[in-house]
Amino acid sequence: MALLGLAGALSVVITVGIVVALLLPALDFFREVNVWDFLSGTRWAPRFSNPDFGVLPLITGTLWTTALALLVAVPVGLGAAIYLAEYASPRVRKVFKPALEVLAGIPSVVYGYFALAFVAPVLLEKIMRIELGTFSVLAAGLVLGIMIIPTVASLSEDALSAVPQALRQGSLALGANRMRTTLRVVFPAAISGIAASIVLGLSRAVGETMIVALAAGNQARMVDGATQDGQTMTGFIAQTATGESTPGTLGYNTLFAVGLLLFTVTLLINMISIRLVRRFREAY
Repeated sequence: MALLGLAGALSVVITVGIVVALLLPALDFFREVNVWDFLSGTRWAPRFSNPDFGVLPLITGTLWTTALALLVAVPVGLGAAIYLAEYASPRVRKVFKPALEVLAGIPSVVYGYFALAFVAPVLLEKIMRIELGTFSVLAAGLVLGIMIIPTVASLSEDALSAVPQALRQGSLALGANRMRTTLRVVFPAAISGIAASIVLGLSRAVGETMIVALAAGNQARMVDGATQDGQTMTGFIAQTATGESTPGTLGYNTLFAVGLLLFTVTLLINMISIRLVRRFREAY
């Protein structure tokens, strides 16, 4: 208990430290740049002689890559979870679940080079005949989705496996087949854990850096199509956080303004996740 209390106190202290570290330089930034102009502006050019600090281009890039990632990860991850929990034999599960979780241990920079060197030029352009440039949010989003599949699949499989066997047996005894039992009984009973896994995958997609920094591009613009290149919030931070940035300058403080926005978005996602889990949680 003492160790748990120490861990809880440490997490609170770290969170407060992160907020303070982001907030102080961000406040300096917002003393020079209007908050509304920052949130609603459509041009992001902090390094130009005539700078603009509208963050919407970074937000649209982040939304596109995250949405594409979820389109890949949610159906594939849930399909893998349902198969492992309901249909796979113990021997198959013993092999495939660790193999699936190995994907979670691959460094994100490797995924980034995979998107840049194979997915965009080979899979999308040569095989699928989609015209792309060197960078695109489509390639970044697809590989980002592959990266978060283990998160969705593993947590969802745990939630499905935790559903009592009595529910399955009762459904089968009433004449439902295995698929109907899975979709109408087991899946709804595990919905809180499944929702938590999806939101956790969403949080990881929003906060991912190396894949989008390498594959999405570094041109901040309003992205209105998946084949375009664009820059995300994390991509901008990775590109700008170098030794060339002078502490205390407006350009340096943009890092903390964007970081604070990213932290706020992630915090809201996690708060929504907690509410969903509490609302749909089933007790057995």
